[in-house]
Amino acid sequence: MAKSYHLIGSYTCPWVQRAVIAMRAKEVPFEVTYVDLRDKPDWLLEISPHGKVPVLKVDDEVLFESNAIAEYLDETVPPRLHPEDPIKRARNRAWTDFVPGFSSALGKVIYAKSKEEAEEGRAAASRALSLLEEALAKERGNDGPYFNGDTLSLVDAGYAPFLQRFGIAEAVLRTGLLDGFPLVRAWSDALMQNGYVINSTAPNFAQEYESNLQRRETYLWSLIEANRAAAQ
Repeated sequence: MAKSYHLIGSYTCPWVQRAVIAMRAKEVPFEVTYVDLRDKPDWLLEISPHGKVPVLKVDDEVLFESNAIAEYLDETVPPRLHPEDPIKRARNRAWTDFVPGFSSALGKVIYAKSKEEAEEGRAAASRALSLLEEALAKERGNDGPYFNGDTLSLVDAGYAPFLQRFGIAEAVLRTGLLDGFPLVRAWSDALMQNGYVINSTAPNFAQEYESNLQRRETYLWSLIEANRAAAQ
């Protein structure tokens, strides 16, 4: 009997998006419920030990944390998104462990509260991007377009949400950060054109993400507002 999958997430959470990409890549039928994390329902707190999303209900069992969810899906639902070779699989897992550090580095630019703070964040973002550039050059040994080659992997699913958010910011901030990292740029472009990634966000993602930038009083939001005012 086929298992039922019910994902609980929030509208803008990149970790939820990571799980959605993995499930769509495996063509798993699933339901998704989005909640407002600023007003968490009691039932979420009852099933999520950390009060966070994503949470995946598999029949009557509950899983939490995006990496654990992705690994569970890869072990139980074909096709495998990790490499079959044990060494390559371990190295892929190591690069998924770098996702939090990568997201934090990009966040210093995306969520900066001033132009000066965004410029200061460039150094951290550049260091993180240089590590990925080197990984893409050494790890796959081919022209991609994804992390391992021509097939989407769990590494791709992990980084895509953060590269997407950086792309949104870059369209406004115009930092030129990716100019020095052509492999990362090509990888990001390929991910943003992938159907699983395109269809991995909530229908109201753009509106909710802008609201998030506004609530956090980011420099990026001030530029978005200024650009809109100038266009009127």
